[in-house]
Amino acid sequence: MTLSTRLSDPRLFRQYAYINGKWTHGSGGREEAVYDPATGEALGHIPLLEAEQITAAVDAAEVAFVQWRALRADERCERLLAWHDLLQEHREDLAIIMTLEQGKPLPDARGEVEYGASFIRWFAEEGKRTYGETIPSHIPNAALGTLKEPVGIAALITPWNFPLAMITRKAAAALAAGCPVIVKPANETPFSALALAELAERAGIPDGIFNVVLGDAPEVSKVLCDEPRIKALSFTGSTRVGRILMEQSAHTIKRLALELGGNAPFIVGPDVDPKEAAFAAVSAKFQTAGQDCLAANRILVHESIHDEFVEHFAQRMSALTVGNGLDSEVDLGPLIHAQAVEKASAIVDDAVSRGAKLVMGDQSQAPGPNFFMPVLLTNVTPQMKVWKEENFAPVAGITAYANDDEVIELANDTEYGLAAYVYTHDIRRIWRLLRALEYGMVSVNSVKMTGPPVPFGGVKQSGLGREGGATGIDEYLETKYYCLGALGSVSGS
Repeated sequence: MTLSTRLSDPRLFRQYAYINGKWTHGSGGREEAVYDPATGEALGHIPLLEAEQITAAVDAAEVAFVQWRALRADERCERLLAWHDLLQEHREDLAIIMTLEQGKPLPDARGEVEYGASFIRWFAEEGKRTYGETIPSHIPNAALGTLKEPVGIAALITPWNFPLAMITRKAAAALAAGCPVIVKPANETPFSALALAELAERAGIPDGIFNVVLGDAPEVSKVLCDEPRIKALSFTGSTRVGRILMEQSAHTIKRLALELGGNAPFIVGPDVDPKEAAFAAVSAKFQTAGQDCLAANRILVHESIHDEFVEHFAQRMSALTVGNGLDSEVDLGPLIHAQAVEKASAIVDDAVSRGAKLVMGDQSQAPGPNFFMPVLLTNVTPQMKVWKEENFAPVAGITAYANDDEVIELANDTEYGLAAYVYTHDIRRIWRLLRALEYGMVSVNSVKMTGPPVPFGGVKQSGLGREGGATGIDEYLETKYYCLGALGSVSGS
């Protein structure tokens, strides 16, 4: 059964780029296959565009920008709400596309569609609240204030682990602000982005406002960074690539929003129920098969409850089912490709060679070459790759600690600073950790921390700027100051 025949609306499956309201082939004849990571079967092909086609998308966005920014905020809101409603209407088809190209279980994919749609609704309304301000004047006979204006064309480079929501979180903010967008999705998961383009067209978003370009990632990114008419660039991905994009964008002085790597600590205090905390840690670690920048990477457990915590963690982890995301009762799908499996294996081997204990993780049980069975390691130390690197795999490492001073030092021992989890009931410990942890987001006694109202982002080398929340739209707005003097007045009179 092909991808399109699985859909109620086959028109949502597109194998072209989308530029200026037209479905576009590559002019150079180059293309690339997209595979189902669970089965290895080819789902379809995408064109690899040439540089002049990327420039054509910028040309179209530049022309369309004039009328889009001139619309009233409530008019842009109506188009975005129509887009939101179409995502909800086609939720099942969008989830099927996502599961086939990314691998995550179908319930998770449905959840991502809901999550992605929620950003469109949020920013549709937030666009009507991009207020300027009145400044009390220090200049006689003058009125001072500010206006919020769209920054211009925005390039959005998005990852494969959340192929729909990472687009809507960026694009909805930009569109609501009055900016046209050029989306470059990951080549592993392009079909979710193209389905969004189809629905954006149906929602009445004008030609040239929402464009999707495809191609070799370094080539496309270089064109987008070099293009002076692109005024903002938003990227979600690795810190390594984020550094490259910063360098390439420097000479055009773009507005940058970078959501980069994470290495989240999950801190378990001595006063909590070990079973409750262990079950929460499993949820925080294994979401999206560990391929999540918010995944708990380093689990730090107070030594007084360490052994009991490990026992409950192993018990809960052993109940997880690994398989094709289209199958019912599956908790973890495949990793995105064979290289991800190789990296996960290397991280586990490194840890064991340095003294970690492999408690669970028999890879002979994996149902296919791109699957990786959940791994539990104890006795993890800072010298190991599993500690230092964002493993982006279902590999859990547990470390015991003695006191709050030690756990703060351990948690902050990373170049990353995206998210941290804290489980404790001691309000003094909560407050101390909230202030001492060097992370942009701290979640206390809850695995779930994201959503449209949340200013999502990190510190240190986990990125720049925030997405979502009241501040998310600011990434696509400029503040213009004005001074209105009275005609005929003389300064100081």
